[in-house]
Amino acid sequence: MTMKTKITTEKLPIKIWLEEGEMEEGALAQARNLANLPFAYKHIAIMPDTHQGYGMPIGAILATKGAIIPNAVGVDIGCGMCSLRTNLTNLETTDLKKIMTLIRKSVPVGYKRHSSPQDNSWMPEIKGKLPIVEQEYENALYQIGTLGGGNHFLEIQKGSDGYIWIMIHSGSRNIGFTVANHYNKLAQAKNKASDNKVPMDLAYLSEDDKDYELYWNEMNYCIDFALANRKLMMERTELAFKDILPEVEFTDFINKPHNFASIETHFGEKVIVHRKGATRAREGEWGMIPGSQGTKSFLVKGKGNVHSFESCSHGAGRVMSRAQARKKLDLKKESKALEKQGILHAIRHRNDLDEAPSSYKNIEEVMANQQDLVDIQIELQPLAVVKG
Repeated sequence: MTMKTKITTEKLPIKIWLEEGEMEEGALAQARNLANLPFAYKHIAIMPDTHQGYGMPIGAILATKGAIIPNAVGVDIGCGMCSLRTNLTNLETTDLKKIMTLIRKSVPVGYKRHSSPQDNSWMPEIKGKLPIVEQEYENALYQIGTLGGGNHFLEIQKGSDGYIWIMIHSGSRNIGFTVANHYNKLAQAKNKASDNKVPMDLAYLSEDDKDYELYWNEMNYCIDFALANRKLMMERTELAFKDILPEVEFTDFINKPHNFASIETHFGEKVIVHRKGATRAREGEWGMIPGSQGTKSFLVKGKGNVHSFESCSHGAGRVMSRAQARKKLDLKKESKALEKQGILHAIRHRNDLDEAPSSYKNIEEVMANQQDLVDIQIELQPLAVVKG
């Protein structure tokens, strides 16, 4: 086990895949709060890409008994990544630029959405009572197949296996955001009424509460929606490739969410595992760990490490906030560094600096810190990036 640090001063141990002192104070304080929850189970696991989130650190895994925390799943329910391999071993820059132009026309980014509703067949089936999903369903028809903003991306990559790959990072858009906020507010109201001493930003729903089941079902719908969203974007990307290179073929679709809760068995007991900015990594299970638009991403296989609740990092993790990046980083320097590598990048304006490579941790160090969690299978170099 190469876990770096273990904190034993709280109710439960905190196991951290970073050296002592490397974890930012805000994230560490949040981890301590998790470790003192009355329903937390066994220990808290903190991945090497961790940074402060809302209530729970990004890059954390929390197992609970009898309770679910909406904020420990996050507002972008089901956010995750998918990868797909082409049969191409080379991609000329002129063709790549044409493909990227077509992708930008067919995949709305940022706050943009489709001008007309997408085919209903892309939407997951509604089963049972899903009040917020039903309320947001019509809007979601315009948002399915859209990238969103922030750290979401669509990237064309060259793999160490010799092939061209496509990777997409996106989530459940506004439908997930609305579900998350609705049930977090309900949890906070119940938390306040009960005076249970649990921090308000970790407000929970107990399994004997009717809203627990409602949240569980709506959360799982949003996880399915996020996958459908990525699949539709991937189909539009495939069509862009085929328009320019008609003989291209695609294979090896991999999907991994990293904002979700699931019922799993760990240390002989059934528990609810919350992964917020963390990827499941069971033994032999494929996963993706992206760097930034200027650094490598990795396709990995999990090692099923019990100490991380069979999890690994979901990316490089931020080294500075978005506001800090826009204020501190140099636009020309960041842009030139990407151009020097021949990457068709998305750093064009000062507001884009929050996604500059320098705003992220060193992905090589992050990977070195989790050698006991995953085995690297394929390294992926960025060729072109679409960001929101």
